[in-house]
Amino acid sequence: MAGDRLRLTAGQALIQFLRAQYVERDGVENAFFPIVFGIFGHGNVGGVGEALRASRHELRYIPARNEQAMVHAAAAFARARNRLATCACTTSVGPGATNMITGAAGATINHLPVLLLPSDVFATRRSGAVLQQLERRGLPSDSVNDAFAPVSVFFDRISRPEQLLPSLLYCMELLTSPKDTGAATIALPQDVQAEAFDFPPSIAARRVWHIERVSPDPACAQHLCSLIGKAKRPLIVAGGGVIYSGATRELTSFARASGIPVAVTQAGKGAVPEDMEFALGAIGATGTAAANHMAARADLVIGIGTRWTDFTTASRTLFAQDAVFASINVVSGGLLHDEAVSMTADARMAIEALAAALSHFRVPADYASEIRGATREWHGTRERLLGAGGTQPESQAAVIGAVNAAVGDDGVVVCAAGSMPGDLHKLWLARVPGNYHVEYGYSCMGYEIAGGLGAALADPARPVVVMVGDGSYLMLCAEIVTAVQERVGLTIVIVDNHGYGSIGALSTSLGLSGFGTRYGYRSADGDCNEDVLPVDLVANARSLGANVVSVQTAAQLKDAVRAAMRSGIVTAIHIEVAAPSDVPSFDSWWDVPVAEHSEDAGVRAAAATNARQRERQRPYGIAGTRWEKKGE
Repeated sequence: MAGDRLRLTAGQALIQFLRAQYVERDGVENAFFPIVFGIFGHGNVGGVGEALRASRHELRYIPARNEQAMVHAAAAFARARNRLATCACTTSVGPGATNMITGAAGATINHLPVLLLPSDVFATRRSGAVLQQLERRGLPSDSVNDAFAPVSVFFDRISRPEQLLPSLLYCMELLTSPKDTGAATIALPQDVQAEAFDFPPSIAARRVWHIERVSPDPACAQHLCSLIGKAKRPLIVAGGGVIYSGATRELTSFARASGIPVAVTQAGKGAVPEDMEFALGAIGATGTAAANHMAARADLVIGIGTRWTDFTTASRTLFAQDAVFASINVVSGGLLHDEAVSMTADARMAIEALAAALSHFRVPADYASEIRGATREWHGTRERLLGAGGTQPESQAAVIGAVNAAVGDDGVVVCAAGSMPGDLHKLWLARVPGNYHVEYGYSCMGYEIAGGLGAALADPARPVVVMVGDGSYLMLCAEIVTAVQERVGLTIVIVDNHGYGSIGALSTSLGLSGFGTRYGYRSADGDCNEDVLPVDLVANARSLGANVVSVQTAAQLKDAVRAAMRSGIVTAIHIEVAAPSDVPSFDSWWDVPVAEHSEDAGVRAAAATNARQRERQRPYGIAGTRWEKKGE
């Protein structure tokens, strides 16, 4: 202590700051950074590492195995906490830092707050461009960490200790913003981390960041109510913003009272109980028959907490050309649609306003009857798909049904990439928020096990079941070791189809016969499709410390998942499945380019089909005039 100053290294000051950050929403406060993930190496071991060791009883430090994976775990933690808490991640200089870039992109794309603290080259430059550093004579201030800037909502490099506090405050403004959040990166030169400085006491002072709920503009709300009142076939598309806002109860009540059906995006699954008659389930390119059928005939489409991403809009071919769009989101403006109403508001506040103004509104009786018929028919289709098991190898649909039955409402399923997210979006029955955790904004292979670890750390009371394909498992399975280390109960279902199942099916649809997507020995035709490679995923998972079970049928899988969830230890369950998936698409199309010239007849046929489908695409903007607050 020097006068009223605190004598600390920059690394110590950083950790003191992280310990003191809290968020508050609706009167409830909680620590914003309860965990720091890290891997020590050149750059951070003597700076941030020393500070973490000194504060290990106040701030939990978790050594990870892979830098990309620990960012996935932090993002999953933030999602499971509805963005009201997250984790920081510290790495060494060089490859340890750049390994985090993929995770940073995923967090920013999914609007999930994570704080990244990569080490950087010497600010004093007393150590030249040596090990793990760029040599760019024309740009000596550049380092590999500049690659973080395009995938971060905030990027800064601290070259002097006195820059640390203002940078952290700017960073926190964005991390706690519902509309601007994502990955925030503060690059820390290795010499600055260890440099002592007399910091103001405010660096360690408790700060509480209020999460604001934005009320809808009254004129905008009135206009939207007018549109709903005139609509004959309104439809709500619920996105992740409904869940992050804590608006699931309000949306369920509004939909039940008004009769307006609700379809859900990947992030919005769980926004309403999917066994209710007004719940149409998944929408878009991975949507259900019920949701896509009703979407194609809707005259008013109201998006709540969704960004209208490509899969949600099915490449802008799903909805009627004359449908009117409205959007409610904390982020203003629409990217793919010229909305008749674009309401900037918190989902809960907006739904409460609509419910109060439309308390006497009911959809027409014939529309309500059609909704009930569509949902009944879809649930019958779903049961048939789930019940078509018993084959060898087992169907993916039956595997999903078995896990859904075992997990129930109390647990959480985690997935990310391949064919499973699409099948899960259709088939998983989510009755409560947080039961469904699929990363599909970036659809990043390797997210699954790390994401499961983050979700389990965020809410230890809810059992977490990871569903991961063999392709993603082989890319990033090392956080099994971290889960064992932390004594986290985690169930990992390894769904093995001996290749890249999703892209294999896509390749076949493009006339390419699954080229380069199977795990086999190289064959005479130049592809790797001869026999199955002798990869033993069971032995691999066991070698990483997991308890391992191998099953053959969906019934065995259900029993194994239930036993694993009760055990409280890391358990990997291996099951083979048939490829490709047997779950069909329902009235949807996704625009994937096909070679416009090819000697292959299959490719030419796929290109002709693609050209016909593209004629249905909605251009940017929709028919009609955008409503402005000045008038109609």
